[in-house]
Formats: sequence, C-alpha cells, structure tokens
Amino acid sequence: MEKPPFESAHVSELEAIPGPGTLVWRPVRRRFGIEAFGMNAYTAQTAGEDLVEDHTEETYQHQEVYFVAAGHATFTVGGEEIDAPSGTFVFIRDPAVRRHAVAREAGSTVVAVGGRPGVPFKESAWEYGFAAAPAIAAGDYERAVEIASEGLDRHGDDAGLVYNVACYEALAGRREDALGHLRRAVELEPEKVRDWAKDDTDLDSIRDDPSYPL
Repeated sequence: MEKPPFESAHVSELEAIPGPGTLVWRPVRRRFGIEAFGMNAYTAQTAGEDLVEDHTEETYQHQEVYFVAAGHATFTVGGEEIDAPSGTFVFIRDPAVRRHAVAREAGSTVVAVGGRPGVPFKESAWEYGFAAAPAIAAGDYERAVEIASEGLDRHGDDAGLVYNVACYEALAGRREDALGHLRRAVELEPEKVRDWAKDDTDLDSIRDDPSYPL
C-alpha cells in the first residue's frame, strides 16, 4: 500500500512504550516509517523520570541532537549539568560522551534526532527490542518474537537483537529456534552474551539442553 505524501500526529497519539528504568519511549521514526534519519520522543509523567537514558552512542557512532519540546529537563553531558527549559537544543557531537536527562516537571518531552555522519541511515537494532516490550509485558511471547524478528534481515549481525529474539523464543516454548539464535549471538559477541545470559531467567527453559552454548 502506497504511503501518503505527508502525515501528522500529536506526541500523545504515539505509542507509549516503557524502556529501561523510568524511560517512556514514543517511537516517532517507526510511527511514520522515516528512513532518512533516526527520530524518537520521550515523555515523563512526573518530575524525576528519565527523558534520556544514561548511555553513550559508541556502538552506533551516532551524533545526536535533543530538543526539549515541552516542560523542563536537566541534562548531564560528559559530567556537566545543563539546565534545559522548553525550547532548548542539546547537541552531542562526540558519540563517546555519556549523556542522561531527567524531567524537572511533569509532562516534559524530549525529541531526539540522530545518525552516523557520512553513512546512509539505517534504523538502530534496539528499536525492535523496545517495540516488543508491550507484548512481553502482556505475556504474548509469540507476538514479541514476531516484532523483534522483523529486524533480523537488516540487523542479523547485531548480537543484542539476536539474543533478545532467542530469549523471546525461549519464553514462547520455541526451543530449537531459541538455541539457534543463542548460538548465533554467542558467535557475534561471546563475552557480552555470556554476561547477559548468566542470570537471565528468560533462558531457563533451554539451559538443560545438551546443545546449550554457554
């Protein structure tokens, strides 16, 4: 089906997906099918909630600009605190710089736009795991597998995504599929996957299998 030449939506109309900690992800890029750049929004219902999770962009080497679209935020970038009322832009040129933001008032919203300089845009693999979160919370593991697996064609070499698919498959009772994807994740990032899997109860249903790779 051909997409319309333009679309619009209010941030409140975007799906609200819980992320790590108190983060709430509003998937702008996925909502519109944007293919030229990464774009997401994050909203806080109360003061003190995360608007940007504590992270760097070393994995994807993205430059990012954050815009406080509503409310008031406090950013911590490279250890330096930035007061960011509505209308503030925060540009982070260096992907290795650690960044974090919290809401100073209820209803605060931050919009993030990013991409890797000089490289054609490809959406980040983490989007698929985030998008599967509501299905996981609802106990619909087959749906979680379906959502996360959508990213494998484009991100089949991303250990985090492959590992997440294995976890969802294990929860769904798809033993052989889970073992296959877990083996692939180990091939891609053995140290990281061993660390992730060590105490991950998602994998409990397959740990007793003779072919369990860890």
